[in-house]
Amino acid sequence: MPPLTTVSEGCPACHTTDGSPLVGLTFKGIFGRTKTVVTAGKEHSIVVDEAYIQKSMMDPMSDVVKAFPPIMPPQKGLVSEDEAKEIITYLKGLK
Repeated sequence: MPPLTTVSEGCPACHTTDGSPLVGLTFKGIFGRTKTVVTAGKEHSIVVDEAYIQKSMMDPMSDVVKAFPPIMPPQKGLVSEDEAKEIITYLKGLK
């Protein structure tokens, strides 16, 4: 079951866990995958790991996944460190 924060903070409004895309990329199988992101106007590849997920939650405009709009609101101040860890653990388990 996902952490309460994923529901209360609205993640399912833009992200899925079943592989289908919405406004944001799907979380299914995201952990460990390579994604192309845009950082300061330049494209590069990253591997989705704990650090990337944490950074994406707190500062989502820093590395925007290519082909998705840069509309995610920052979760800094809304999601505690413990909640962020729960979300990361949950995302790691989505296969």
